[in-house]
Amino acid sequence: MKIVHKISLLFLLLCFTGFAQDDVFEEDSVEVYVIDSFIPPDNPTVFNLSFFTSQPARSEVIFDDDIELAISDTLSEEHKIKIDLTKISFKSKMVPYVIYVEDSAGKISSSEKFEFELQEEIKMEDESNFLLLCLFGGTVFLIPNPVLVITEDENYFSLTKEIALVTFRGSFRYPAGYIAAEYSHIFKAPQKNFLRLGYKRIIEIPGIQYISPGLNGFTNFNGFNGISPELSIGWFKIFNTFTVYTRYRFNFKPGESESNFHEISLGLYSSFFSFYF
Repeated sequence: MKIVHKISLLFLLLCFTGFAQDDVFEEDSVEVYVIDSFIPPDNPTVFNLSFFTSQPARSEVIFDDDIELAISDTLSEEHKIKIDLTKISFKSKMVPYVIYVEDSAGKISSSEKFEFELQEEIKMEDESNFLLLCLFGGTVFLIPNPVLVITEDENYFSLTKEIALVTFRGSFRYPAGYIAAEYSHIFKAPQKNFLRLGYKRIIEIPGIQYISPGLNGFTNFNGFNGISPELSIGWFKIFNTFTVYTRYRFNFKPGESESNFHEISLGLYSSFFSFYF
């Protein structure tokens, strides 16, 4: 049990290191000062945006809450971009946008919400296509993840579904971490149903998407309660929304080592339906 306790403490340390780092930079957010934001009459298919920041920062702009465009990949106080609007499908004629900036410490700040009006030359996204995208996203969101459950005596097949409840803002690409609830059903096992609640820390890694250590508490509401440290690896993105990941998780009930079991799973991660802080 000493080894199990050490593993749990290690995962706990990895998960919550980010909170301490975030607190250090909680103050002194980067201010955004917009200089130009317009569509020239002689070139109605191009949107011009320029702004200054109160300190050197990287920047991006997000249209319609989900269309992301990088502006400055390096630290700078002066930012400008010309955007070809014909290459983007917008939801309506009035386009809202928010500027996000990231300082040298990795702290994310955002501007207020702005908007501009598309000219007649720009085609908006068809309602049918938008509905199809929503239906696809909803279907993927509801699909459970397949899991291989390994015990001392036998292996089982399981289906599990994790939902990110609360997400903590991080970089442009991924949040710093999130709190999730998860329901699992293990077919033909003595203990079939489990509910988990835990925190997962996301650490971006070059070459792949991220690694994510996590720590959960679980219960079957019938006396089988325990702790489950885990480690996920995000491999690649689908439609710039869902990340394909694999996960290893060790589940143990304190005081009953014979009840320990392992899980290896494949899943899709998205924080699209989560509450952000």
